[in-house]
Amino acid sequence: MYTRNIVFPKKNSFFLFGPRGVGKTTLIKDRYPNATYIDLLDNNVYQRLLKYPSDLLKVKKINKGEFIIVDEVQRVPELLNEVHRLIESAEHYKFILTGSSARKLRRQGVNLLAGRAFVYNLHPLSAIELGDDFNLEFSIKYGLLPKVLSVENPQKYLESYVNTYLNEEIQQEGLTRNLSAFSKFLEVSAFSNGSTINPSLIAQEIMIDRKVVTNYFSILDDLMLSHRLPIFNHRAKRKLISKDKFYYFDTGLYKVLKRMGPLDSGDEFAGIALENLFLQNLIAINDSLDLGYKFFYY
Repeated sequence: MYTRNIVFPKKNSFFLFGPRGVGKTTLIKDRYPNATYIDLLDNNVYQRLLKYPSDLLKVKKINKGEFIIVDEVQRVPELLNEVHRLIESAEHYKFILTGSSARKLRRQGVNLLAGRAFVYNLHPLSAIELGDDFNLEFSIKYGLLPKVLSVENPQKYLESYVNTYLNEEIQQEGLTRNLSAFSKFLEVSAFSNGSTINPSLIAQEIMIDRKVVTNYFSILDDLMLSHRLPIFNHRAKRKLISKDKFYYFDTGLYKVLKRMGPLDSGDEFAGIALENLFLQNLIAINDSLDLGYKFFYY
């Protein structure tokens, strides 16, 4: 069992972003059991609102005075104009908008309701949230996605997780035309985990253009599957040309993508995985408690 530390507003509308599988929907439904739930992964609801965003309040019976949850809002960015209008209306509707990608919202110039909704980020579980149930050895091997803790075969779940992202997020959303090249990129990029990014080297290895590799890293950022750690520079006015360090958002994802060969060192893998695990815990705690820290490498 675990308890999420993140605290949401009681009256203000808000966004909740995070990659798939971190428990956004479960958490929101648990915290707001009386809210009206609109799921954009439901194809019938998605197709209707894609054509007619103004039908937002017609697809479900609205519980007056309660929050309206719109799950995976990035699938229909045009809905934010309707949400904006409804927040400003005489009824002052309250919304919870969840999303696993910021790419469409950013590309279409959506301004996240111009400050009329707060923004929160949800991450895999942290050691603090797990308390006495935290197991370091297990976490290094399988990560801290909530489902990993309860499934019978964590390895199979993580493999399925990768396939789900490739099929549902990458292919269906048309983020890249060459799914095979992106799949190879995922495996090769795992060797960059905990290191500075070298797009030229990766491009050479999988035989694609350097700009394509750079775009692939941007896709990982947009889908919230990775963290970039900039170099620390104590001189704010002096801009240095430097490379960010790259980490996957969860150690389990790194584990399943970096396939161990017969000559690979288990200690080397565990060291990088521990570093990844430590960073993702820092980020999760920082965001859930709204501490406001920024992280760098030295």
